[in-house]
Order: sequence, then structure tokens, then C-alpha cells
Amino acid sequence: MSRRRSPHPQPTVPPLWIGVAISFYAFIAIGIAEAGLGVLLPSILATYDLTPATVTLLFVSQISGYILAALTSSLVSSRLGLGRMLLLAAGLLTGALITYALSPTWGLMVAAGSLLGLGIGLIDAGINTAMVQDDRSAHLIGVLHGFYGVGALSGPAIATTLLAVGMSWRQVYGVLAGIVSLLVVAVLAALLYRYPSLTKSASTSETPAWGNLKRSLRMPVVLLSGGLLLVYVGIEASMGNWAYTVQVMARSTPALVAGYSISAYWLGLTVGRFMLGYFLRSLGAVRTITLACLLLLLGLGAWWQLPDQWISLPLIGFALAPIFPAIMWLMPKRLPEALVPGAVSFATSMASVGAALIPSGVGWLANEAGLEVIPVAMVPLAIALVGLHLWLVRCAGRAIALRTGL
Repeated sequence: MSRRRSPHPQPTVPPLWIGVAISFYAFIAIGIAEAGLGVLLPSILATYDLTPATVTLLFVSQISGYILAALTSSLVSSRLGLGRMLLLAAGLLTGALITYALSPTWGLMVAAGSLLGLGIGLIDAGINTAMVQDDRSAHLIGVLHGFYGVGALSGPAIATTLLAVGMSWRQVYGVLAGIVSLLVVAVLAALLYRYPSLTKSASTSETPAWGNLKRSLRMPVVLLSGGLLLVYVGIEASMGNWAYTVQVMARSTPALVAGYSISAYWLGLTVGRFMLGYFLRSLGAVRTITLACLLLLLGLGAWWQLPDQWISLPLIGFALAPIFPAIMWLMPKRLPEALVPGAVSFATSMASVGAALIPSGVGWLANEAGLEVIPVAMVPLAIALVGLHLWLVRCAGRAIALRTGL
């Protein structure tokens, strides 16, 4: 018997893994871009004759980009679609790293920090929003942030190795820019292929994106989530940016040991994030965050009180691992669907502000009191993180009860 062919064949749906793979590589790229700086910081200090205080201008300059991303990522995504926004962001990030590599003056390098902040902020907010709102991929949020850890542990390892074989820090940034530029190629190919999840608009309601953003910012859950992530990422970035300098310049740890110990810190974070699905199933998101905060206090206390060891660094990374993705995973469960893009945009961009603001403050403190003050400063920040988490849990519980009529 011959089969009759349908006159209207169904269009082939592109596989989900293409968009997921691009998202994973985007997070590897921003991890490499952010974490590589920690190992290169002493070389930058020497090249431009900077102090721990003046070098923080590089962190501060990124804040303008992060704030702009906070205000515009949901709006840009709703107008351009996720793909074109990612293409823009990847181009900005690559351009910033190339400028770092070629900049003849410190002022130009500082100016390029704004482009880096904007690129990272747009990638972070856009992909987090798309993933948590898609039922097919929401369960991969921990894996997504695990791939940030892959990039974050690769950045210091690549920088340490290239410095050890005689390359300058500028040449290292050239290599990192080449790695990140592959994201531009991948997104451009997907757009030319017209991959659906990258070409469609991200708008989720009839209310304009700007209106939904303003509504989300009136909700205490959103503001507290942003505040919590600001402190959390501030701790994460401070460890990544300053731990190598503390180990080498204040504790006389050999450079290779210190460099690879920073990679061990990011390895702990990566392992913890790949295990997030297990923790969410076994403990639930709130309990997972609570236990992570307690383990973080233990690890930071050990790094402060036991200066001759570095094993606390991977423990700190493991403790930090679940906090960011668990907060993202909870966002659609705590808010109406239409408010999620604006809320995620604000929360992730506040996290990026923390990544620049808190390491900058720590640098100024170290300039006044010495590098050994940095491990001490991490402990009260972790205590503040615990307080914000408990406050957010109470606030979110009340918000959910009001929405469900309980």
C-alpha cells in the first residue's frame, strides 16, 4: 500500500538543544570575562602604577553598564528579540576585552568597563528570563549557572598558564577576547538560521514592557531579591577578584599555587551548581539557600582564621553555588508571569552592580588597612546575606498567600 503524502507537511521544529547550547556558552563567556581579571590584577596594578584603591575604578566603571542593562534589558528584548539582543551584548563584551588588551592608557581601559558591564548585564538578564519562563528548559537553570562556573574556573586557569609561559596580561586579554568572540559567531549563525527562540519577541503580556518593569519594582519581593543578589554576587566577585592578590601579596603563596587555588574556588562553585537539581529535589530551594549561607559562613571564617591554607576557597565556592540560580528558579513562583522579565532584569542587574560595587569598596578598605582586611570584610557581608534571605522568605510567603487567597 502506498502512503499518501500530506499536501501541507508540518514544519520541522528546530531542536531545543541549539538554543540551550548557545545559552550555556554565553555563560561560559561571561564567566571567563569576569573571573580572568582576578589573576591579571597584580599585573595591571604594576603596568599603570595603581593602588588597590585606584584600580577599583575599573570595577566602578562597569556599574554604569550594569545599571543601563537593568533599565533596558527587558525592553530591548521585547523589541529586538533575545537573539539580536545577545548579538549586541556579545559584540559589546568582545569589544571591551579587545580594548583591555590594546588600551594605551588607564583611562581608556576604565571607559571600556562600561561596555563590559552592559554586555554582561544584557546576557545575564536575557538568558535567565528566557530559561525560567520556558517550561522545557526551566529545570536547567542550575546547569546554566554551572556553565558560568566552567567559564569562571577556566578564566583564572588560562590566565595563570599563559602568564607562566611568558605572555603579558595584554596578550592574555587578547586570547580571552578570541574565546568570547565565538559567542558572536554562534548567535549570528542561529539568527541566520532563524532559530525560533532567538528570533521571537520576549513580550509576555499586552502591557508594555516598561509598564511591567515599573510594576515589578513596586513589589518588595523583587527589591529584596535584587538586594540579596547584590550582596551575594558582591561576595562571589570579591573572592574572585581579590583572593589571588591576598594569597600572593599578603600571604606569600607561590603564584602558581595561588592561581590554581582560585580555579579551585570556581571549581567548587561549578560542582555545586551542577548538583543544584539534586538539592532542589531533596531539600527545596529555600532550605538549600539556608544551608548554603551557613556553609558560606563556615568557609569564610576558615579563610580568615587559617591563612596558611587554601582549601577553604573551594568550600566557599561550593557554598555560594546554589544561591543565585535558586533565587532565579523561585522568581516565576513568587510573581505573576507578566512581571517576571522585568523582575529578572532588575535582580540580575543589581547582582552585576554588586559585582562591581562591593569589590571596589573592599579595594578601598584594603588600601587603608592592608590586604589582610579582605578576608575579615567577607564575614559581615555573609551575615547580611543571611538576614536578607530570611527577610525575603517571609515577604515571599506573604505575597504568595495574598495571590492564592490563603
